Amino acid sequence: MSIYNYSRRRTLPVRVGRITIGGDAPIAIQSMTNTDTNDTDACVDQIKTIADAGADLVRLTTQGVREASNLENIKKGLGTDIPLSADVHFNPKAAFEAALHADKVRINPGNFVDAARTFRKLTFTDEEYAEEIDRIRRTLVPFLELCREHDVAVRLGVNHGSLSDRIMSRYGDTPAGMVESVMEFLRIAREINFDRIVISVKASNVVVMYQTVLLLVKEMNREGMSFPLHLGVTEAGDAEDGRIKSAAGIGALMALGLGDTIRVSLSEPPENEVPVALRLHHRTRRPRLHRRATDRNARSGAHILRTLRRPAARRHIHRGMARRQAVAVVQSDRDFGRRT
Repeated sequence: MSIYNYSRRRTLPVRVGRITIGGDAPIAIQSMTNTDTNDTDACVDQIKTIADAGADLVRLTTQGVREASNLENIKKGLGTDIPLSADVHFNPKAAFEAALHADKVRINPGNFVDAARTFRKLTFTDEEYAEEIDRIRRTLVPFLELCREHDVAVRLGVNHGSLSDRIMSRYGDTPAGMVESVMEFLRIAREINFDRIVISVKASNVVVMYQTVLLLVKEMNREGMSFPLHLGVTEAGDAEDGRIKSAAGIGALMALGLGDTIRVSLSEPPENEVPVALRLHHRTRRPRLHRRATDRNARSGAHILRTLRRPAARRHIHRGMARRQAVAVVQSDRDFGRRT
């Protein structure tokens, strides 16, 4: 990452149905249904609406085996090949079933095998900690092998506030704990050479989300990993507040060249999320105000001085990049409804 020049972080390409996330593929836009996954017709109608708005991928909640199984009927009813992602929490059986029907399955390392935090056990010996990792391996490896067999991608999605007692005992509810929760699963996946993985580390607090993503990238770089990133701010809200919050979190990371797929989470109909995400994507692709800096002139400051002399650049700096981007995103679903 460079503070002078925009360049997107190089990541592994991960195929998800007809699309690819990461590598040289365009940033994928996604949203999530809010219908009952057992209601096939309602899901089909809403997925089509989201796809018509410009989404590349749609996620559905699959809290149980019954919901995961109904993905088969939903895919048949769609009559299109838009990729579907199953969202699973607390229920490995639902994840195994979803792997038979979905193009991608999201699991949460904080509750896939570990019990949800109960605060009943706040200390773990090294032996107990290692035993819990082995227990994760015994469930995760068969799941990943099933996904490999059925050509299904996986998202490891950690949320702030959903870490297990085991992780909390050593890291607390912190960015470091969220990152370690993901890295444990990635190390196991690497043991069996499974690399069709997308990662997300989300929070409703923009600062926590931003710091966690940067820490995750640093840790992956240290361990020689380059998995693609899914960016999002959880429960961003609605109207201007939700759009500004999403622009601040997602947009700041995209400006650093991070992010391979994005979802703007609004408390509105899901199709409203898509134009906002498209605007963020569009602005990331816009040419910079200044010419590309070289290492030599960037270090000398000559490039910066030349840029500051330009009236357009001064206006850009005075108003603030984050503010300009946020305002544009607020207006996005009023005047921007398609990819450019």
